[in-house]
Amino acid sequence: MNAHVAGLAARADSPTSSRLLRHIEQTRFERPTLVVDLEAVARKYAALAQGLGRARIHYAVKANPAPEILEELVRLGSNFDAASRGEIEMCLAAGAQPHQITFGNTIKRPADIAFAHDLGITHFAADAEEELDKLAEHAPGAEVCLRLIVESTEADWPLNRKFGCTPAKALKLMDYAKAHGLRPVGLSFHVGSQTREARMWEGTLAQVAETWKAAQAAGHEMTLLNIGGGFPAFYGDKIDAPDDYANAVMALIHRHFGEVPQIMAEPGRGLVAEAGAIAAEVLLVSRKHDNDLHRWVYLDIGMFSGLAEAMGEAIRYRITTDRDHEATGSCILAGPSCDSADVLYERQPYQLPLGLKAGDRVVIHSCGAYTSTYASVGFNGIPPLDVVVI
Repeated sequence: MNAHVAGLAARADSPTSSRLLRHIEQTRFERPTLVVDLEAVARKYAALAQGLGRARIHYAVKANPAPEILEELVRLGSNFDAASRGEIEMCLAAGAQPHQITFGNTIKRPADIAFAHDLGITHFAADAEEELDKLAEHAPGAEVCLRLIVESTEADWPLNRKFGCTPAKALKLMDYAKAHGLRPVGLSFHVGSQTREARMWEGTLAQVAETWKAAQAAGHEMTLLNIGGGFPAFYGDKIDAPDDYANAVMALIHRHFGEVPQIMAEPGRGLVAEAGAIAAEVLLVSRKHDNDLHRWVYLDIGMFSGLAEAMGEAIRYRITTDRDHEATGSCILAGPSCDSADVLYERQPYQLPLGLKAGDRVVIHSCGAYTSTYASVGFNGIPPLDVVVI
């Protein structure tokens, strides 16, 4: 890879650190590799912490559980949101204490609830009676946040189907939790992944505030608001600086809720995505027939080896090459596996250099979140995505 790639760090629209790009330029990787700049993670954490003020950051471990990232966040004083026993164990191995960890998945194994409770983890999420039954049996007296479904948002990737319950249901679940010896302390929600502008939180916060006030009117002591994730990363569309964004969200919370005793945020993508980039390679450039309008460009990484978030073209990763000084043209971008679903971008063909050929190296930007953990364990014999933390 030549200086064209490294030089991209100076572009105003690229948050990828020059340190990260230099490492990729100077290293020959045997297979696709995610490179994460730990200094960039620390900078983003500091910016989010400044903007969020008194709100506690609970890093969404699922975004990227690399031990080095978890250890750095422990050093910086972060808390953690875990979705499984495995993630809890990763946090503990990195030096986190049980009181810094919440069990935020609303779908948990009874044995894992008991494991967490025995460790001293006291905070759990739920959205159904049966989950509360499990918590009452295996984590008696635990704190519970009831997760709400929110209406469709302006997020690039709304998350309003699988998790949560309606406001009326949440109020009933608070009564149910109390009756079963649990402590319902507040509400949680997710505004949707990649909510690019802080103003997009307005409608969601207004919805949640109605339920919050209804719970107070019903006699529930509301002490904790968990605003979840949604903090964006840069994939090409302009976003605000993380401290300004977080500060604006906190201002909206104050407008809709007034004084809230405790606020919790669970950034994942917004904390680590821009700190990582994948070094990959072109395997083949072809056309299906001589007059085909679009080339097919096949990379050595695809949907099943780390780029699952390209599904439905929801996340359009920025890709740079050492031929970016050449003329570009449309192409269909696909992965290497023997699965016809392994096509990354076809509905909106991707612009890449016309001279691109097999063996050329490419850099896929803002890949620090939801890549290494989404990679299959060996579909088609392709190994999981390598991860290097610098």
